[in-house]
Amino acid sequence: MSQESLPSDSPPEHPDALPEYAERVLEVAELIPPGRVMTYGDVAEWLGEGGPRQVGRVMALYGGAVPWWRVVRADGVLLPGHELRALGHYRAEGTPLKGASRSAEGHVPRLDIGRARWDGGEHTEGHT
Repeated sequence: MSQESLPSDSPPEHPDALPEYAERVLEVAELIPPGRVMTYGDVAEWLGEGGPRQVGRVMALYGGAVPWWRVVRADGVLLPGHELRALGHYRAEGTPLKGASRSAEGHVPRLDIGRARWDGGEHTEGHT
């Protein structure tokens, strides 16, 4: 291994700074209006980079300070482990839901993606 490929011992320039991609994902999450959602894939497509897994990772690591419940799975299943918190937000915001089937664990409803999905609306021009 050459000296050039060894990691630097110097601290990062801004240790508390978010990675640029994470900042962009979180900015999109903040734009989503109450009662509407975007899937992980929608966010990646809107940004023009990454994919659903990258967006999901950003939300898992850094999403606590933004409306995380508005960035969702494409199948409408609520975020495992956070279903009740998310459901409270969806009900307060009037987000369209589908009733849970009797076979669904805990009978937790799902998001009605067809009605709740947001395409970026008036914010689509000039996004980065």
